[in-house]
Amino acid sequence: MTSLSALPCYLNGEFTTLPHAKISVMDRGFIFGDGVYEVVPVYGGQLFRFEQHMARLERSLKELRIPNPSTRAQWAKVAHKLIADYAHSTGAIANKSDQLIYIQITRGVAMRDHVMPTDITPTVFVMTNVMKPPSDEQRRLGVTCVTADDFRWEKAHIKATSLLGAVFARQISVDAGATETVMFRDGFLSEAASSNVWVVKNGRLLGAPKDNLVLEGIRYGLIEDICAQQGIPFALRRITRAEVLAADELLLSSATKEVLPVTQLDGQPVGNGQPGPVYARLYAGYQQAKAAAREATPP
Repeated sequence: MTSLSALPCYLNGEFTTLPHAKISVMDRGFIFGDGVYEVVPVYGGQLFRFEQHMARLERSLKELRIPNPSTRAQWAKVAHKLIADYAHSTGAIANKSDQLIYIQITRGVAMRDHVMPTDITPTVFVMTNVMKPPSDEQRRLGVTCVTADDFRWEKAHIKATSLLGAVFARQISVDAGATETVMFRDGFLSEAASSNVWVVKNGRLLGAPKDNLVLEGIRYGLIEDICAQQGIPFALRRITRAEVLAADELLLSSATKEVLPVTQLDGQPVGNGQPGPVYARLYAGYQQAKAAAREATPP
């Protein structure tokens, strides 16, 4: 495991290492969770779907009325510096190391007040760490999930740092010895604690609609692209709990999971209890997209 002291980061214009990065206790991110974040995968030293991540970051900032402190080019410059610094500090080979770039922006430092101050400077924090993908066994056998009611707030489309609801939801699956918690609101699928959820029925891939109840994962666009390439019918709509329980295949997607098959839900097999053909095609398409990213030229 990489020591925290070796991990590079960026805080308010300065490059440093995690133990030396300090913020005020009056930062609204610390006091209120008043901020947003993004997690950008890095394959072979190259940022993956960077423009899409930046577009979502900009949407989240706009929703919270926090000014974007950097341009996309400046974010990319910081990220590539951290990628190189990570390779130097850990002995990794920069163009072979798969990493995650974490970006967090809070409203800034002010006296505690629920009212949003307008005259403060946002706090900017960026760090990198090694990516921990699912194991070969999880891909071969699939993973187990449990279900729960979605008790989070109704602005799930904002990638906010206020993640206590997601923490509680994820702990439900941890306590059950499962990988994820698949959530439903008013009888309809929303998402999992830290993943989007996909349903396969009769060869068709279904996902929850892009609304305020679901964080639109960057994989939404990527999976739609792969479906188009693979000739897999694709639709976004409200999906009932009964449809989820009757799925031929159930999939999770996220930056770290990429696409991952769920083969057991609430103690019952999903479909035939094995990863299915739609998963195999999506996973293959995902790996092709990653290979193309590794061969890309950095900005």
